[in-house]
Amino acid sequence: MKLLLTSAGWWKNPKIGKELVKLVGKKPAEIKVFLVITPTKYLKRNKYIVRQFKQFKGIHIPERNITFFPLNRKVTNADLKGIDVIFVFGGDTFEYLDGLRKTGLGKEIKKFVRKGGVYLGLSAGSYVVCPTIIAASWNHPDRNAPGLKNLTGLDLVPFLVIAHFEEKYLKITEEEARSVKYRVIALTDKQAVLVNDKETRIIGPGKKFVFNSKK
Repeated sequence: MKLLLTSAGWWKNPKIGKELVKLVGKKPAEIKVFLVITPTKYLKRNKYIVRQFKQFKGIHIPERNITFFPLNRKVTNADLKGIDVIFVFGGDTFEYLDGLRKTGLGKEIKKFVRKGGVYLGLSAGSYVVCPTIIAASWNHPDRNAPGLKNLTGLDLVPFLVIAHFEEKYLKITEEEARSVKYRVIALTDKQAVLVNDKETRIIGPGKKFVFNSKK
């Protein structure tokens, strides 16, 4: 499986974007991206989406190669035809997980990744592929607007991710990590987790914060 789980894309670390291109293994101009966004973010086309398009431009993936999917209808096989990267964007993690379940995209992501497709996550998009999204309620908690009780994620990786980590969250993260049975990887906005088949590594500068490393 090939996954690139980021905290903030490559806005603060362009090298992460270059790792995406390497992971796909195609020329940037040929890479097709399926960009998954909650309907609210899609309709507003807010500053974060605009910034993301600049990030794609920075690694030479043209805007014409990016298809929006606003999680407001059932996904079809035609939607994913010819796609190289499924990219789940940031926002409220609970809203994303709810949308992935209702549209059927969650199941399709699992099939896509297991067949060799590349998964890219940004913040919430990184949380949803973990065994559970409980970590989204820790340091700077998402709202859980859908009122989800079942927090089981797509379970594509055997660890939990924390996005937008800063050392001021160290104590609370240590406490919360003790409550789960999984290894917890906390990412700053300049870091990402790269999963390439059996290899898993944290990329980006600075100290690497991993909790429950023996689990």
